[in-house]
Amino acid sequence: MDGTTLDVMAMMDDGVMDRPELVMAVDVATRTICAAVLRPEKAKAVDAALLLARMMVPEPMRPGWDQVLRMSASRLPFARLVDIDRRLELVAAKPVIVPETIVIDHGRVFVSEAFTRAARTLGISVQPARPKTGSDKPHVERTFESINTLFCQHVPGYTGRDVTRRGTDVADRAVWSIGELQELLDEWVIAGWQSRPHEGLRHPFSPDRAASPNDVYAAMVAAAGYVPITLTGDDYIELLPVEWRMIGEAGIQIGYRTYNCRELRACRGQPSLDPGRGNRAEVHYDPYDVSRIWVRDTRRDCWVTVPWTHHSLVRQPFAEFTWRYARRAAAGRGVDDTNETAVAVVLAGLLARAEQGPSRERRVLARDQVVNALPTRAPLPHPATSRTTCTTSSTSGPSRRCPHRPSRSQSRKRGRWPGWSHSGCSTRSRKATPGELHRSDPILELLVDLAITGNWEVSREALGLLSSINADIGKDMWNRLHDRVQAALLTADDEQRTEVLEPLLDMFV
Repeated sequence: MDGTTLDVMAMMDDGVMDRPELVMAVDVATRTICAAVLRPEKAKAVDAALLLARMMVPEPMRPGWDQVLRMSASRLPFARLVDIDRRLELVAAKPVIVPETIVIDHGRVFVSEAFTRAARTLGISVQPARPKTGSDKPHVERTFESINTLFCQHVPGYTGRDVTRRGTDVADRAVWSIGELQELLDEWVIAGWQSRPHEGLRHPFSPDRAASPNDVYAAMVAAAGYVPITLTGDDYIELLPVEWRMIGEAGIQIGYRTYNCRELRACRGQPSLDPGRGNRAEVHYDPYDVSRIWVRDTRRDCWVTVPWTHHSLVRQPFAEFTWRYARRAAAGRGVDDTNETAVAVVLAGLLARAEQGPSRERRVLARDQVVNALPTRAPLPHPATSRTTCTTSSTSGPSRRCPHRPSRSQSRKRGRWPGWSHSGCSTRSRKATPGELHRSDPILELLVDLAITGNWEVSREALGLLSSINADIGKDMWNRLHDRVQAALLTADDEQRTEVLEPLLDMFV
């Protein structure tokens, strides 16, 4: 099990185009993609926890899917499986696999308390891989590459793995939201992956021919059998992140939000199942829908669903990170971000604007940040023309290039930016204007800083501008920038940052 950033632009919840995060689990024995979930930002522990539950649930058929994607039309042993598990009667052709052991890396998502508790609840052992050793989980790493080549490159908004493989206007051509892209990925897993022969798989009766994940699963069911595990709604609540909170007169406070209802009063003062928690209530919540929480009623041994007290103002689900953004927006307008009602009004307006989709202005926001950060062009006189201004009249005869002015190709070879403002010829001495030649060193340093420290979009735009510069750089400047990029790459703990820094470092090799 692992996560990575998908090489496709999609519409985020706030209406801005960005690359989603893919969290996925791959079965080693059959190479089946047991479950794959897309999230709008860095995956959370709840994503990995619910991914475990999704592996144990049959993939339902969706409206618009072709009937050939049903399990009954596949190579899977449908008749044998449906006699054991009636849930498989109308589902898609993807195996239901209950894992015994999950191999993870040391990412915060997988070593979190929420994920380990969810695995323990489902009876799954967790085996951490060695630090920075991708060979301990090569199957999922290779599957990520296959998804990029077999699925992502055919989707509008494909970014490529680096800027050299990225087309123009990628964000403008991206048309899918996160939910729609998830639907496409789920359908591709059924139609394009599970029935595709895999070179690493062989059927015991035909070892000279590659087998598909569904073929190998059918052979393994015949040898080992199938035991269904049915999860209830309470099981899903158990997998969600937990908080321990006191129940006051106004209800429960979480993240400057108040939750209360009539049934919650009966839970007040109940002793916790954990002796070390005293009378604090066990509260479970979904970070992607914080419009409600679940509180354990220890006396009745059940869960109480408690709504947000201001949900009538918003009237739709919203995520934790959306709430934090609304608080920052309220503070930016001079509103107290601890005032729950005021933040709820700002949140309602934010969600209403997000329903309308992204505007072109929002799409180019990152590009504007890069351009606005560029300094004013500092003039640098050219050695041959530093004291010369060309003002030759062109009133008679065809126009010609001034002999004092270098050609555009010569200017780029000398490390100058093209961009001339020129008319006529004279030998009058004057200083160069900002529209003429200027130093590229300050801009190079600034673009490298933006590529290292900016957010994803700003870093990618800065990298694109750097790749378009053709300039001669001094040895000291070259070594200084090379060392900075190399140091940033060695300390980078974000895969998105690494995707920017690696091609940037190649420019200085």
